[in-house]
Parts: sequence; C-alpha cells; structure tokens
Amino acid sequence: MGNLSGANDLLAALAVAREPDVALQVFDEMPAHGLVPDAWTFSTLIVCHCLKNSLDDATRILDFMVENELSPSVATFTTLVNSFCRKGEMQKAFEVVGVMKKVGCEPTIQTYNCLIKGLCYVGRVEEAYEMLGKIKKESVSIEPDIYTYTAVMDGFCKVGRSPEAKELLDEALEAGLVPNVVTYNTLFNGYCKEGKPVKGFGVLKLMKERDCTPDRISYITLIHGLLKWGKIRAALRAYKEMVGDGFEVEERMSNTLLRALCKISWKERDLLDDAYQMFKKMRSTGCAIDESSYGFIIQTLSVGNRNEEALFNMEHMMTMGHSPKMISLARVLRALCREGKLGKALSVLMDERLGHPSKEVYNVIINEFNRQGRWLCACNVYGMALKQGVVPEKKPEDAKGRVSVKSRQ
Repeated sequence: MGNLSGANDLLAALAVAREPDVALQVFDEMPAHGLVPDAWTFSTLIVCHCLKNSLDDATRILDFMVENELSPSVATFTTLVNSFCRKGEMQKAFEVVGVMKKVGCEPTIQTYNCLIKGLCYVGRVEEAYEMLGKIKKESVSIEPDIYTYTAVMDGFCKVGRSPEAKELLDEALEAGLVPNVVTYNTLFNGYCKEGKPVKGFGVLKLMKERDCTPDRISYITLIHGLLKWGKIRAALRAYKEMVGDGFEVEERMSNTLLRALCKISWKERDLLDDAYQMFKKMRSTGCAIDESSYGFIIQTLSVGNRNEEALFNMEHMMTMGHSPKMISLARVLRALCREGKLGKALSVLMDERLGHPSKEVYNVIINEFNRQGRWLCACNVYGMALKQGVVPEKKPEDAKGRVSVKSRQ
C-alpha cells in the first residue's frame, strides 16, 4: 500500500470510480501497514458512505473529525449536505451547515445550491426563494450562479408557478448569467404542466437567440405537452422544427402525433397531407409504425376520398404481417363502393390475410349490392359470411326491397 499519500490517492480513485465498498476495505487494512488516517482519509470515507447512502456513518465520521480538529474541506461538507437534501432530510442538512459554520468553514454557492434544490424537492419553494434573496442581499463573498436560479425556477414550475420562474430567468439574464439547456427545459416542463405549452415556442425562440441549442428533451417535452393539451397543429410545428434541427423523433411519439393528426384531419381536411407526409417519412426512415397508426392513416385516406392510397397502404400493412382492424377495412370497402368499384371491394374482402371479417364489413358490401339491385351477388356475399360463422345484419333484397333469406338461428 506504500505511504499515507499513496493510500489516500487509492481511496480517492476508488471513490471516483464509485467503488465505496472496496475503498472501505482498503481503509480497514491501513493500520496493518502502520498508516494513520488523516483529514484527507476521513473526508474520502465520508464521500464513500454518502455513495452507499449510509449517512449516519458519514455523520459519525464528520463528528469524529470535528472533535479531533481534523478540519473537513468545504467539498466534504457539501457532499454530506447534498446527500441529506437528496433524501429530503432538510433538518439534518441544515445541521451539517451549522457545524460547517461553527468550525469556520464558510458554505459556498454550491452548498447553498444543494440546500435550495433540497427545499424545492420537499415542496418548500418559498423558503428556497427566500434563501436566494438572502444570498443576493447579505452575502459579500458569494453570488448566485445559473444553477441557483435554475433550482428555484424548477421549484416554482413544479408547483404551477411558471410566471415566477420566467421572471427569475429574466433576472438571471439581466445579471449577466448564461442559462443552459437545463434552465430552459425547466420552463418547458412548467408550461406543459400548467396547460400553457404554446408558450414553449417563446422559450425555443429565446434559446436560439441566446445561442443555446435546444436538445432532444426540449423538443420532446414541448411536443408531449402540446399533444396532451390538444394543440395538434402546434405539435406538428414543433415536430417539423425538431426534425429541421437534425433530431430524430422517437417512434412512440411519432406514432402518437401521427394518430392525433389523422383524427383531427377528419374535420380539418387541410391536415390530411401533413399526416400522410409524416406517415411516408416514418416508413422511409425505418421508423416502426404500429398497427393502430396504420389503421388511422388508412381510415384518414378513405375519409379524404384517397381510396387508391388507402387500399395500397392496407395491402402494404398486410405484407408487414399486420391485420387491419375491421373499422379500417369497413371504411376502405365503403369508399370503394361509393366509387362503384364493387369488384375490387369484393376481392379485398376475399383476401385470406384478413382472417374472418366482422359482420359490419359484410354489411357494407351486401348493402351496396342491394342498392344496385344485384341480388345474386348479395346472396353470394351473405352465404360467404354464413360459412365463416358470421351472420350479417344486412340481408339480400330483391328488386322490391324484400328480404330474400332468413337469418340463421
């Protein structure tokens, strides 16, 4: 093990490598090598116990150091403060700070940042904000940094006070601080949580004006919030901006957005092209399209009277091993019937890959044959259904509209 300096270096390396148990074993072997631990040794042990979440052991070592006038460093104190804050044990965190000041070790802004994050974590946001104010007014040796502001902003956003978070951001900018992407993402979370996701576009603009590049989390948070609150057009805009900035949209979100676009396009037809372009882009880039999304795009194309494309994509869906839901199949068949393409509709119905169509699907074809007075064709389809154990509600009718068969009991 060599001398004390070498042992301390080894302990520090093990702590950095997050191997606290090995480090504690090395410490236990030190007496056998005639090595007497010093302040650096015990400080490293405190870090190791914090890594193990053994905060009572870490506190005992701290007390031992103070009693034996082995001065812990400010980093050691801050590590223990942070560990208590992350567990929400704020009273113990403040007790450590009290010990810190008692031995003449002044807290740094990093120490206060830990306290502020801890207060916000347990919902004591107002106290965190007051602490920020005290640092600004009373401290001459330290000043708030962007992490201080970000911590309080996050606290405000978590309790639905995003306007106050935005005021803090403006204050940080006026103070000459440079927000990072985490700072801005905090506002995205706040706006989306409070049902004001469209305000996120203002955050995006501000980021780019300040040369802070949005990351995947920025866009995903914004798109998720817009979808959650039904802002589908705005979600599409954010999606296009995200893709334009070179990011790939994860498959789950792409499918969610696609389905939302499809549903809204049934009423707002101008979005149909956007939905279909997004679908084609997903398919061309290898993005996994789930069965539900396939079904929605097929229905959407049928509603928009783009029946050839609907049929093409339904066939492509089946080649991918997916079976269209009956509602999608019924819409395609109904659209083909409207165009007078009964032969094609019938060939689709007879495709073995569909399995056993529902009675609703058979109803569509039988109804159209009846409408055209093609009684024999209607009978054939009705018989096909009965062979598959399906009893359609629509029955073949003769030219005078009289039912020509009886329902099988």
